[in-house]
Amino acid sequence: MKNTPLLLLILIISNICFASEPVSKSYFGGLAIEGHDTVAYHSAEVRSSHNELVGKKAFTVEWGGAEWRFSSQASAEKFAADPSQYKPEYNGHCSNALSLGEGLVRTDGTVWEFFGDKLHLFYAEHGRQRWLNGNWETYKQQADKAWQEITR
Repeated sequence: MKNTPLLLLILIISNICFASEPVSKSYFGGLAIEGHDTVAYHSAEVRSSHNELVGKKAFTVEWGGAEWRFSSQASAEKFAADPSQYKPEYNGHCSNALSLGEGLVRTDGTVWEFFGDKLHLFYAEHGRQRWLNGNWETYKQQADKAWQEITR
């Protein structure tokens, strides 16, 4: 198909132009946080084991220009009813990268932690460790400021 590159470019530009708050998603397919169940992180079992759950294609919710997957219909319904309660901070972009002024860095949902009552995702374990061993409140303020500048 001759126009495929042009069509792809138009789709990419339209997603950038119309997304008010970008979601960390795969380059192709638009899968948020590599398909991990963002509601499951909030469960006592997942928090204590620190093992995230991968969602299933059968339990999918479209939100924020991305496809969010869940491990159960109940998780999908909770998210659909109130995405702001369950979505990770910065829509899944790396909290540490934002706090360092590095911009939007995608995550895959495997490196995470709760700070306060909010779920934060990280590109790599060293970023999570920085937050655990440093002043996460200050890092969060820096990340919040960077996020606000990006999403204006």
